[in-house]
Amino acid sequence: MHTPPVALTIAGSEATGGAGAQVDLKTFQQHGVFGCMALTCIVSFDPKDDWNHRFVPVDPQVITDQLEVITTTYPPEQLRVAKIGMLGTPATIGTVAEALQQRQFEHVVLDPVLICKGQEPGAALDTDEALKAQVLPLATFVTPNHFETMSLSGMDSIETVEELTEAARRIHESSGAIVLAKGGVHLPGDEALDVYVDAERTEVLAAPKLGDGAQVAGAGCTLAAAVAARLALGDDPFGAAKAAKEFVTRGIEGRLASAAPFDVVWQGA
Repeated sequence: MHTPPVALTIAGSEATGGAGAQVDLKTFQQHGVFGCMALTCIVSFDPKDDWNHRFVPVDPQVITDQLEVITTTYPPEQLRVAKIGMLGTPATIGTVAEALQQRQFEHVVLDPVLICKGQEPGAALDTDEALKAQVLPLATFVTPNHFETMSLSGMDSIETVEELTEAARRIHESSGAIVLAKGGVHLPGDEALDVYVDAERTEVLAAPKLGDGAQVAGAGCTLAAAVAARLALGDDPFGAAKAAKEFVTRGIEGRLASAAPFDVVWQGA
């Protein structure tokens, strides 16, 4: 009987398979990690409306039910790692935060999906503020993209690797979590640069920019899921970050094209 490590994703469904919980499970599988999943929402792009998101939240009680059976099925010594993706509403965030407090995971990898692009009032800002207040303090490892790094660090712009490093340090100091801040295609030059910060080290991870400098859908989900998978396999956090960066780079290089206006990462690359 085979007993692979187990990892949990708490995330949304994205119907095309290019992002969300589908990507997390594929990434876990590619690493030899058994994945389980609690769905938080259902997202489908609208091809008739410039591919904008259609978003349906899962009822909080249904999320609670999913997490109850998962954590009962797999005890702490078997399920040590949780990866958090899109939550989407303050009610969902509260439900997930309560579950994370009840079940102490050794590693909680947070892909901090922020949806408010400014400081306008309303549901988007309320959701982002709830995520920062309730879930970020429970994370042990956080993987913000360029915009999320600015939001979490309080910096108005990040245009150099030095500024990205400062932002990552600020997030680490304020949250206590290990940070892998993604510069991606947003910083100048031929390399996609990410910055890793923990209590003892600061490292810049570099890889060639691929895809003609365009963003490839699913890269952020894949990176965070790969970090979670490597931690489940027993890697130290920096080793997990390096391995995840390499995994995403291969997935972008082997990316999948479609009729949608974006390419997606291929986890099988």
